[in-house]
Amino acid sequence: MSTRPRVRLAIAATLIVVLLAGAGVTLWVTVFQPNAAVLAGASIGGPFTLTDSAGKTVTDRDFRGKFMLVYFGYTFCPDVCPTTLNQVAVALDKLGAKADRIQPLFVTVDPRRDTPEAMRQYTAAFTPRLLGLTGTPEQIAVVAKAYRVYYAEHRTGPGPLDYTMDHSSILYLMSPDGTFVAPIRADEDGAAMAADIGKLVD
Repeated sequence: MSTRPRVRLAIAATLIVVLLAGAGVTLWVTVFQPNAAVLAGASIGGPFTLTDSAGKTVTDRDFRGKFMLVYFGYTFCPDVCPTTLNQVAVALDKLGAKADRIQPLFVTVDPRRDTPEAMRQYTAAFTPRLLGLTGTPEQIAVVAKAYRVYYAEHRTGPGPLDYTMDHSSILYLMSPDGTFVAPIRADEDGAAMAADIGKLVD
């Protein structure tokens, strides 16, 4: 990763600290070091209406009864997203039967390019368990706000598609009733992710 994205990531982290402080969450550092006891009751997650990779409208209520493992990114992401999703796939394999109780969701922050078909092809490269979700810019803004996700377009040229997306990188584990359980570090390998998730999925 170049120096510039690292700088932007630091800025994003600072913005997230401010957002969560305003929401009554005192320590954002715990997001990167999961502690369900500290973050229980944090205002993260909420209702959403999006479009799945088959073009079907789905809401958060469609996933009731399963844990949701939610990750925000985009299909043109050069390194962080594919690396994270690959490790999610490894983690799910290592979780064995517990993985059947989890629905991993990949929510795009780039709805302009990430059509349902683009999301279908992209998520299929990692695991058939992974469901890609897209929507209108307004729908994406709603769900990103609910999950305290930072994202912003970064222009790289004059053309309409000459841009990348800066975004925060974290996995959110949500309970079968849709409430926030704990953050899972996105920079862990699959074995570590599986260990963290396995402790929380009972």
